Amino acid sequence: MEKENPPLPPLQSVTLRINGKEQRLELAPWTSLLDALREHLHLTGTKKGCDHGQCGACTVLIDGKRINSCLTLAMMQEDKEITTIEGLAKDGELHPVQQAFIDHDAFQCGYCTPGQICSVIGLVNEGKAKTLADIRDLMSGNVCRCGAYVNIVKVVQEALERSEAK
Repeated sequence: MEKENPPLPPLQSVTLRINGKEQRLELAPWTSLLDALREHLHLTGTKKGCDHGQCGACTVLIDGKRINSCLTLAMMQEDKEITTIEGLAKDGELHPVQQAFIDHDAFQCGYCTPGQICSVIGLVNEGKAKTLADIRDLMSGNVCRCGAYVNIVKVVQEALERSEAK
């Protein structure tokens, strides 16, 4: 005799503040922030890479700090400011880090680029990178299969210089 599976828990309401706008969703309690962004809100700039927190393709900013959106539940992000790649440009003008990626030719296929850009912004906000070794270490959570690391490091250096000038 087969055992019946217990019923799934009901969907839960959550209000997320994403790119300056409140979004009310009905989600399964186990929905990752990544899946909420991509599947429920159709914000597909944030990429699903490994879905295990190892590649950084899903990096977004939570209250200005970088986080792998595949490793956090959407429910845990209520009352926080979530910024995705779609929320960085303002009034039709690219964020300086986005522009620096273009200026330094810091991407090839582009798959990792949204996560890399969000990670650079978070790294600058953290204020911990002081040396080239620091930059390489603090960006090591973002994998680029094309190997554009040299130019990505140049972007980070430019972003850090810009933040120090303020």
